[in-house]
Amino acid sequence: MATKNVAIIGSGNWGSAIARIVGRTTKANPDKYGERVNMWVFEETVNGRKLSEIINTDHENVKYLPGKKLPENVFAVTDVVETCKDADILIFVIPHQFVTRVSKQLVGKIKPDAIGLSLIKGLSCVPSDGIKLVSDEIKEILKIDVSVLMGANIAPEVANDNYCEATIGTKDKQKNGALLKTLFHTDFFRINVVADTEAVELCGALKNVVACAAGFSDGLGYGDNTKAAIIRLGMMEIVRFVTQFYPGAQLSTFFESCGLADLVTTCYGGRNRRVCEAYVKSDKPLAVLEKEMLNGQSAQGPLTADEVFELLRKTNSLEKYPLFVAVKRICKGELKAKDLIDCLRTHPEYT
Repeated sequence: MATKNVAIIGSGNWGSAIARIVGRTTKANPDKYGERVNMWVFEETVNGRKLSEIINTDHENVKYLPGKKLPENVFAVTDVVETCKDADILIFVIPHQFVTRVSKQLVGKIKPDAIGLSLIKGLSCVPSDGIKLVSDEIKEILKIDVSVLMGANIAPEVANDNYCEATIGTKDKQKNGALLKTLFHTDFFRINVVADTEAVELCGALKNVVACAAGFSDGLGYGDNTKAAIIRLGMMEIVRFVTQFYPGAQLSTFFESCGLADLVTTCYGGRNRRVCEAYVKSDKPLAVLEKEMLNGQSAQGPLTADEVFELLRKTNSLEKYPLFVAVKRICKGELKAKDLIDCLRTHPEYT
């Protein structure tokens, strides 16, 4: 069997952390993968040098993952088409608001039998007739099969080689599942493969909304009891959302790393929680706080909450999701953060 070439589309802290893993596994499995891994880098100047030059010379993404060496078989490429043209496996790890534009640049420029893997925790868009998953957006634009990888993975901890796990959701466990598991499975990054693709992806997107609520709670000075209630109610809304809009999910999927584990991790340590805590304490706009706190990264929770709200409004479902709705309205300044608890007190889970 011919070896598979791998390309990574994105080079933020999560993309760079993943590049550390993929660079190692491709080199360790020369019978399965080409050794060179292209990583698309949005060119920036850092301390007077081009970021791509720094990565290719010093093997470190000094802006988004400083202090962590990248394998020498990972190469920064500044043109996304050049990055992907020879790839058999395309790993998407960019902010979800850029998926459509980047995917369209690749139309007709990639191998027709390539497969995609989305690590993007967000929703692509909410058209009038329903929700659009990131994996579906990529699949429809590029006409390729797309799987997803989600899990309780905070990028700096993955980069530190701390023990963690993730879930791959794929329609083809036998073929693509095995190929993708080998690409990511290491002694410290453990992978489980399930066929429940939509539920895996939605857990990864919706947990960021719940993390915003956890951040509001922290900013207000509430303790772990309140956060535990937010996590539980948030998990119930995630399950309800998946069941309503993508029926057929297995209950066990919500207990994978992509589900409960990722939700807990994000509500205690993720960027959405941190930014929303600061939002309550500082009264600065969320956009300003993102620029001040995230070093060029973005918090996906507020945008996802807005997209989810529109779908719920169009389907007359707002009353079923008081936590999701409250997060959207607080992020938009339509409610005060202190109103969050009042919104949760009347949650349908208590009736």
